[in-house]
Amino acid sequence: MRLIETSMLRRCLVTVLCTAAVAAVVAGQAGSRQRPPMPPIKAPIMFDTPEADRILAALQVFPPDNPWNQDISSLPAHRDSAKIVGSIGADKHIDFNLDMCFIIVPPDQKPLPVKILEYPSESDPGPFPVPDNAPIENWPLMRNEDAKALPKPGQTLEQLQRVGEGDRHMILVDPITGKLHEFWQARRTDQGWQASNAATFDLKTGALRRERWTSADAAGLPIFPAVVRYDECERGMVEHAMRFTVRKSRRGYVLPATHWASSSLDPSLPRMGERFRLRKDFDITGFPAHAQAILKGLKKYGMFVADNGSDWLMSIAPDRRLKGLETLTRLKGSDFEVVETGARAVEGR
Repeated sequence: MRLIETSMLRRCLVTVLCTAAVAAVVAGQAGSRQRPPMPPIKAPIMFDTPEADRILAALQVFPPDNPWNQDISSLPAHRDSAKIVGSIGADKHIDFNLDMCFIIVPPDQKPLPVKILEYPSESDPGPFPVPDNAPIENWPLMRNEDAKALPKPGQTLEQLQRVGEGDRHMILVDPITGKLHEFWQARRTDQGWQASNAATFDLKTGALRRERWTSADAAGLPIFPAVVRYDECERGMVEHAMRFTVRKSRRGYVLPATHWASSSLDPSLPRMGERFRLRKDFDITGFPAHAQAILKGLKKYGMFVADNGSDWLMSIAPDRRLKGLETLTRLKGSDFEVVETGARAVEGR
């Protein structure tokens, strides 16, 4: 009787251990981790503050099994990976903008109307919780390919909200209600806020945009989940896919992208939503800690083609606390490969 009980106990123990192992693997693939409780949010909080760090550490951006949180390190390379990388530039160096700032808003932030000027039929309806101190892209640092879009020396945020050129992205994150609001070419006027496009995403479900709809990014993708942030670099790894731009793209997209931004049918060009990862054999030793955190994330989660712009240009939050990022320019296009994620692709004709 004891032998039978022992045997059954061993089988049960093996089952429990196997189940736990599988769960651990799934959790690792999904990019999940134990998160602290969400702090209360009673006022707008700027992205580059310790208060924002605590909120972001607690925030689950999209479900763990969402494509943005997908571990792609073991997925096969795309059969045309070398051609696609070559079309962007295998010998071109990686670069980055310190551009995508954002603000965290409380659940009772007063909603305001935003007049949509260019894509009203592909924009989500307002009103939107825009606080008085909503930052405009590039605030407060000065590293962007578009020099005309940068804050001028001595310029205040209130002035930047009203004047200047460029994409002028504005990003509002509402963790409590689970909403993300993003705008392209946002501007404050005497009559109120206006923008060329407005897109709202559900942080809890990760629901996609309606197909063929653009967003604040040409690919129809959200920007905030892709932004490299200080809090995650300080923890040791960027825990999600990132975004980058290419000068030329193909008329097509790969989910979770929902929109293309090109008339070219050249099969060697990347589509919007094409997923790239840093090669497994790329040696990241010798890079500073924050740069290593980004490189680890690029190996595990990769980056999406999100918009048209300069080739191999990544987006990083303009946070003064990030250090050593200039070393990222050591990387070249040939250090990356295109991944076959199995997601549905839409080809333009």
